[in-house]
Amino acid sequence: MGGAATPGREMLERSDRPRLAYRYRAGNGPAIVFLPGYGSDMTGGKATALDAHAAATGRAMLRFDYAGCGESEGDFAAQTLDDWLGDTLAVIDALTEGPLVVAGSSMGGWLMLLTALARPRRVAGLVGIAAAPDFTDWGFAEAQRAELARAGVLVEPSDYDVPTITTLGFWQSGQRRLLLGGEIAIDAPVRLLHGQMDDVVPWRIALDLAERLRSAAVQLVLVKDGDHRLSRDSDIALLIATVEALCSRS
Repeated sequence: MGGAATPGREMLERSDRPRLAYRYRAGNGPAIVFLPGYGSDMTGGKATALDAHAAATGRAMLRFDYAGCGESEGDFAAQTLDDWLGDTLAVIDALTEGPLVVAGSSMGGWLMLLTALARPRRVAGLVGIAAAPDFTDWGFAEAQRAELARAGVLVEPSDYDVPTITTLGFWQSGQRRLLLGGEIAIDAPVRLLHGQMDDVVPWRIALDLAERLRSAAVQLVLVKDGDHRLSRDSDIALLIATVEALCSRS
């Protein structure tokens, strides 16, 4: 899923990890940071819509590809949740200053929470879009876990052009980063958007997450006819309005 860098793209150089492709738009803070889902990249509809909003309103915006994804270098199958958290912290630390409003889609919502725990003084607000914390725990049946243990990799069909690949290393790293078993020590405002027609991340995960967050400023919006992607025009408008409200609050 990752590969050679596209000429002329902005790349974050690192000595010990693959180079990361990113787009940074200078502007007023807090900076918006978008974290894609599993196997997704910074060119998706939600990321580009937020970037267009940032351009129109003069806000700072950072989007990037995890190692092994999109335009970043690296082997997708060699990456773990820990690696992608490291990627997220690396681009934030290297490319931004001041407060951040972090939006995370699906797995990006898990990384969003882990980022807020790692950089509590930087995060001014969080927006989860079908956030999927702990999906290595609740998202795999016993047969899938057995196949992972036996073969070290799980290859399954997907709605996209390529199958979904999950490695044992990724699964194990997720199991070390579980959050929903107790209080999540995040005090920043959190907004959770979730479709009740989501067939990937059950919307009740959002209820559990809202309950576990320590912050008193947590709001959950359930979109009754929304699916996992929440990518319709109305869904994108909801996302932009939610992000902008947090930015204005900050």
